Amino acid sequence: MTTELRRLRNYIDGEFRDAADGRTIEVVNPATGRPYATSPLSGEQDVDAAMAAAARAFPAWRDTTPAERQRVLLKIADAFEERAEELIAAESENTGKPIELTRSEEIPPMVDQIRFFAGAARLLEGRSAGEYMEGMTSIVRREPVGVCAQVAPWNYPMMMAVWKFAPALAAGNTVVLKPSDTTPASTVLIAEIIGAIVPRGVFNVVCGDRDTGRAMVEHKTPAMASITGSVRAGMQVAESASKDVKRVHLELGGKAPVVVFEDADIAKAVEDIAVAGYFNAGQDCTAATRVLVHESIHDEFVTALAKAAADTKTGRPDDADVLYGPLNNANQLKQVTGFIDRLPAHAKVEAGGHRVGEQGYFYAPTVVSGLKQDDEIIQNEVFGPVITVQSFTDEAQALEFANGVEYALASSVWTKDHARAMRMSKNLDFGCVWINTHIPLVAEMPHGGFKKSGYGKDLSAYGFEDYTRIKHVMTSIEG
Repeated sequence: MTTELRRLRNYIDGEFRDAADGRTIEVVNPATGRPYATSPLSGEQDVDAAMAAAARAFPAWRDTTPAERQRVLLKIADAFEERAEELIAAESENTGKPIELTRSEEIPPMVDQIRFFAGAARLLEGRSAGEYMEGMTSIVRREPVGVCAQVAPWNYPMMMAVWKFAPALAAGNTVVLKPSDTTPASTVLIAEIIGAIVPRGVFNVVCGDRDTGRAMVEHKTPAMASITGSVRAGMQVAESASKDVKRVHLELGGKAPVVVFEDADIAKAVEDIAVAGYFNAGQDCTAATRVLVHESIHDEFVTALAKAAADTKTGRPDDADVLYGPLNNANQLKQVTGFIDRLPAHAKVEAGGHRVGEQGYFYAPTVVSGLKQDDEIIQNEVFGPVITVQSFTDEAQALEFANGVEYALASSVWTKDHARAMRMSKNLDFGCVWINTHIPLVAEMPHGGFKKSGYGKDLSAYGFEDYTRIKHVMTSIEG
């Protein structure tokens, strides 16, 4: 018996459309490994149509008042709440995520983040008008940049879409958003929700693969390209955007160090680190995956963490007891498996290290110890439920190991010594430092990294300002 696949469509200029040439790709549910839908494989003609729609809509949307944009975003937030169960179902099918955790851990912050940017729309700040030259008054205008080409990842399709469109729309920009080719369903539903609220052309969704994304970034219309994705993808976007000197906003990979000193509360640290490392199957650029432990407590910590891993459960979306679901796709399962298969002889798998079941892309909670700083699994992003453990001798070596990677997004320090925590937070070369916790985010605080983790900020007033440009206006005040 053949099950008919659901048909997803692009959303361009206020209407749902197939790809102009009719091409589609199958979308697979990672919990089952079987396709459940088809999605447009959009080409240049579709990208042209979406960019033209966004460009036509921009002048009128730009000229709305902050109060009007705030009201629109508040309506969008309310609509997300009202249709939360539909969003949860779409996201779970997209990703295989646990339904209960998606309901409790994603919908509330998404709604809160939209409401934050609704408020931010009315709080643009700038230098006050003044006379900096005799007979002249200067003012600073902060304006939207224009059409924004945005590419969202597959690890948090809904939430990353919010991080993209909410500040862009709040600032007065129009949007063409592309979801990952493996997770388009929730973004298409978001288009239906937003499309009923904003004027046509203000928000557009184009589905497709990396070639679709490349066509968006290389298109002449957008003034800004924003991507959350891999370092490789970010480098390609930056290179493509440079041809037109487009603004670029990059939130890329991570390899977060978790530095545990000898005076830390080991039980609490292990409990919190296990959750922060395994949540969302470790498919989080801020995940607590690279643990550095003082040599005096190393063995005790590894034993406790291995037990926590063994007690952590992965499984199907409808199982309320699981912490995480499957890896997102077959390629990601292959990548995670490859890291474990290639471990050096001095490494030891303390827990996990294997696939779970034959259906879907589930992987066991894994702990690997005995590693050296230059090992592949230390230097490169695994993006799976794998926590590595290294030992260090003192604070200087902890900093050397922590900073000794090409990523610089997030980090954490676990100690009861306040002065040490402050020194570490100063010297850790990462965009975020948590102290005695790991992974909480709030809409008011910026999220973004340094080095190969990218540049630009998501969330916060800083993220909002990234979607604006600054203009100086000077006028003579002499008759």
